[in-house]
Amino acid sequence: ATLETALFGVPEVVCYKGSNISYQIAKRLIRVKYISLVNLIMDKPVVKELIQQELTPQNLKTELESLLFDQVRRSALQADYKALRELLSAGGHASYNAARLIDIFMKTGK
Repeated sequence: ATLETALFGVPEVVCYKGSNISYQIAKRLIRVKYISLVNLIMDKPVVKELIQQELTPQNLKTELESLLFDQVRRSALQADYKALRELLSAGGHASYNAARLIDIFMKTGK
């Protein structure tokens, strides 16, 4: 849903907190820099990810306030969202391009 949210231009914070054992197992089996499709496709932290211990009420409040009140951050986020839309719509085939980028990432880890 993070990709769809970005394509609609909606600011977001990605939150994930699971059981510690599940997180530790997944962390050892899956080597990725990001969990959000937006960040994976753009290969940079476009949207903030609060994972496990980083997901606290205070951190979430801080991030949401930043999205609401920091015009510079919102403008940068919208510029990244625009670049994401352009990347995915190259040649007019957004679904194909998204699948292709994910396939490349899965094969190379980059």
